[in-house]
Amino acid sequence: MDVIADMLTIIRNAQAVKKESVSVPFSKFKMNLAEVLVKEGYIKSVSRRGKKNKKFLSIWLKYDNDGSPAVKHIKRISKPSKRIYLGLRRIFPVQYNSGIHILSTPKGILTNKEAKSQKVGGEVICEIW
Repeated sequence: MDVIADMLTIIRNAQAVKKESVSVPFSKFKMNLAEVLVKEGYIKSVSRRGKKNKKFLSIWLKYDNDGSPAVKHIKRISKPSKRIYLGLRRIFPVQYNSGIHILSTPKGILTNKEAKSQKVGGEVICEIW
C-alpha cells in the first residue's frame, strides 16, 4: 500500500468536490511533503493533530479567487514497484516552469529548483502544477 499516493489522491479528490480541509494519517514524511506544498503555495496550511498512536494531519486546501483549486494536476511519479531517481543533470523545469517536482534527497524533501541550487539529486516523489 502506497501511503503517499493515498495522501495525494485524498487532496486531488477533496479539491474536486471543493472541500475546505482533509485529514490524513500522520507520518513525518507526509508532514514534510505537506510543508513543501504550503511553502510553494499549493495548500493553505497543515497541522498535526491527535495524541500517541492516533495522530493525523489536517490539511487546509487552497482555491483561487474564481473558486478553482490551486492544484490543477498532482501525480505520484516514483512508486514502490518502480523507483524513479533524477541526478543533478537530469533535473529540468516542469510544465514550462509553472509546476514543480518534489524530490526526496539526502538534504531532505526539496523541490526541483531547490535541489538544483543545492546541487543534489534524488528520488522523484511527485509532480504538481
